[in-house]
Amino acid sequence: MTLSFTNARELLHRAIVERAFPSAVVEVGTETRPLWQEAFGALTYDAAAPPATLDTIYDLASLTKVLSTTPLAMRALENGALALADPVASHVTRWAGADRATVTIHDLLAHCSGLPGHRHFYRDRSGRDAFEEAICREPLEYAPRTRSIYSDLGFMLLGFILAPDDALAARFDALKQQTRSAQDLQFHPPAIWRHRTAPAHRDPWRGRLLIGEVDDENAWALGGVAGHAGLFGTAAAVGDQARHLLQVLAGRTGAYRRETTERFVARVPDVPGSSRALGWDTMLPTSSCGTRLSPRAFGHTGFTGTSLWIDPERQLYFVLLTNRVYPGRDNDAIARVRPAFHDAVIDDLQM
Repeated sequence: MTLSFTNARELLHRAIVERAFPSAVVEVGTETRPLWQEAFGALTYDAAAPPATLDTIYDLASLTKVLSTTPLAMRALENGALALADPVASHVTRWAGADRATVTIHDLLAHCSGLPGHRHFYRDRSGRDAFEEAICREPLEYAPRTRSIYSDLGFMLLGFILAPDDALAARFDALKQQTRSAQDLQFHPPAIWRHRTAPAHRDPWRGRLLIGEVDDENAWALGGVAGHAGLFGTAAAVGDQARHLLQVLAGRTGAYRRETTERFVARVPDVPGSSRALGWDTMLPTSSCGTRLSPRAFGHTGFTGTSLWIDPERQLYFVLLTNRVYPGRDNDAIARVRPAFHDAVIDDLQM
């Protein structure tokens, strides 16, 4: 039987007409193969803009957290380079003070460290040393583990901890070999990718349209490689990573042990009001994955209009990449498109 995905296709065509985003590429699949791959729209709203294709490159934004930083943390845990219970202070000497003495690696991954969500460090700082000092001096917004605030700062710090040699991109490239991921997933996209890269926003700070240059200003001030943002890639390359995780969770040999993976994708208990796992988010009926995925589903979104959700119970993954920030960031229509897209895919699969 050939799956048409009629409802989901119509939804995405309508979203483009309504200017939720100029382009989108989707991939839906199982642990063994893609079921649906399709590109929609054009790279910009200009009449002469090239159409999106399956090879279109997107700024993945915060998918970096779960495609690079979280997997590297899993490998470091299994290699004994760190433990989830390690105090952050045992890896970062600047992390000092009674209010943060108990904060652990686990707390950074679960977004319950007390750190605020975002700060505009790029306005007067650049480079790892300046950012590390700023994060360590930043007052905590709440007592650790009493709540959860999604924090770019925590994942920047994780990136520093995981790559004390400033070789985060190289460590990720080595990890890709173990996950059998396509090469169309990397920091610092090469110039040869530019013609097939979806533009992000027209940045007043940098004074130019961003094409193949990380949209996130803090990641840009860190040289384009950071624990919270910086990866670029195709929907197929993201799908490779999703299939690998599904295979590990199904008991097949992979880059990580099954028990490690299960621990990272399970919701963290005892943090009031939190849906967070370690790095990942988990399914709520109000979340970006819609209302139809199983309670075991886990996923993440990216500011530029990207998302990845994985449902081990249904043995499905869902990749949706868009450049909703073109030409400006104030368009938030993606917030209604994402859940409707996932619900429509489930409807189509059940027809």
